[in-house]
Order: sequence, then structure tokens, then C-alpha cells
Amino acid sequence: MTMTEPLAQPLDVKLMNLTASVLYLGCALCVLAALLWWLLRYPGFAIARIVVQGELVHNDAVTLRANVAPHLAGNFFTVDLRAARAAFEQAPWVRLAQVRRWYPGRLLVQLQEHDALAYWGPESGSALVNRQGEVFEANVGDVEPEGLPRLQGPSGSSAQVLQMHGLLQPVFESLGLRLQGLELTGRGGWRATLDNEAVVELGGGSAPQVLQRTQRFTRTLAQVAAQYGRRVSALESADLRHVGGYALRLRGVSTVGPEAGTPGQVLAGTPSQALAGTPRQTTAAHDTTDKGRN
Repeated sequence: MTMTEPLAQPLDVKLMNLTASVLYLGCALCVLAALLWWLLRYPGFAIARIVVQGELVHNDAVTLRANVAPHLAGNFFTVDLRAARAAFEQAPWVRLAQVRRWYPGRLLVQLQEHDALAYWGPESGSALVNRQGEVFEANVGDVEPEGLPRLQGPSGSSAQVLQMHGLLQPVFESLGLRLQGLELTGRGGWRATLDNEAVVELGGGSAPQVLQRTQRFTRTLAQVAAQYGRRVSALESADLRHVGGYALRLRGVSTVGPEAGTPGQVLAGTPSQALAGTPRQTTAAHDTTDKGRN
């Protein structure tokens, strides 16, 4: 062994040095934890203000803050923004919420409310349909009871029914009638209810097919009603599921079929198609095709 080689440390010295290092590290971690604990609970880091922005019609910013604030755990640095967003979106009429930190000590909340375009489901329910075709629950007393149509259909069909309502509404408006209700049945057929309480069976098929069938009906309805001394508003019901024509009932018109004394419907269509009605129906021939009108 040369004089320049360091002496090996005894085992007990190594253990003491290791123990001291562990103690120093533990103390440092404890100090950091205590500092972090103090910082997290320092009043200066508390959420001092919640700023709510957005076009609010059915909500009040003050009420929203008061209702949501108790559900916000932590301070400015530790608050869970996802949980805060979910808390705001649980509020009635709120469709979307965006929450972000706004230094110092503030939360900035951007809200988008549902824009209700129709009721959804039976009259006993509280569901509405927004502009995006989404169904949501809200206090239906917050909307005008006569201002919205009622839509119905299978689960998940709200957007489809809303779109069809948008296509058909102008068609009925051309007659001075309002499409008060629209239902997509379980078999894929469409049933319309007008503001004069008339029910119109529109049949099934694609949206263009249903639209074309309805347009043919509205173009000829006034002429058919006039044959019986009635206006369009006298419409009680109609069935457009007949090939090339339709059957309808007019208020105040009592038709009698070939079998004496048997009430029936007015059938409008091509002569051959109209005569193909049931024996209990009085037939009124009217061509609904483009060829018949020219």
C-alpha cells in the first residue's frame, strides 16, 4: 500500500454518513411540504372572484356563482377546472361552460345557454330541443307555452325530427297554417299536427319524398276544399299515404259513400286512383300530379 492511497472508511462511518444524508433529505422534504401546505392555504391564493360571461337569458350570473361556488374545492392553483365546468353545466339551461384561471385569484367562466326551439316528447314531460337538435331538461314554464311546437320520435331522433320540422313548416305556412306538432313514428312514418288541430299523416320515406308529397297536398288542398264550400282552415285530417293522391276530412262536410248512410272521406287524386277507395268513401277526383295540372 502506498502513502497516496486513501484509507477505506469503516462501515460504521459509511452508515452514519448515509443516515445523515437521509435525514437531511427528509428534513428538506418536510420543509418543502410545509411550505407547499402553507402556500396552498394562504388566503392570498383563494379564489376571490368568479367572472361569468355569456348571453344569459334564463340564468342570472349572481345566482350561478352562489350555487356553484360551494362545489369548488381548492384555491386558485388547485381548483379542478373540469369539476368546475361540470358544476356550471349542471345548472338549468346551461349547454356549455368553459372555465379558466384568470390571475390574480379569479375564475373566468364562459357560458352558452340552450336555445329552445321545440318541446320534446309527451306534454307531461319537461324536455326541450335546442337549436343543435339536442334534448335537454329544463323548466318549461320559462318558455312561452304557445310559442314552441311539440316534436316526438324514438330515442336519438331529435335532430332528425327538428330538421324535418324546418323543412315542412314553410310548406304549411303557405296555406296560413302553422305546424304545431311533428312525430316520427316507430315505423318511420311522419304525423303532423297543425294549429287548427288537424292531423295529417305524411307517410314515410326520405326527407325529399315526404317534402314533395306534402307540397303536392298543400298545392291542391284549397281547390279541393272549395269544391265543398270550405276554406283550408276547415281541414280536420288528411292521409297522404295514398299513391298519387290523398284522403281528407273537412269540418262541416258530411260525405256519404255508395252504401247509403255510411259516412266517408273525400279522396283527392287521379280519377282512377280516387275510385279505388273503399266502398264506404265518397270520392272526389282531383289530380295531384304535375301532368294533371297542366
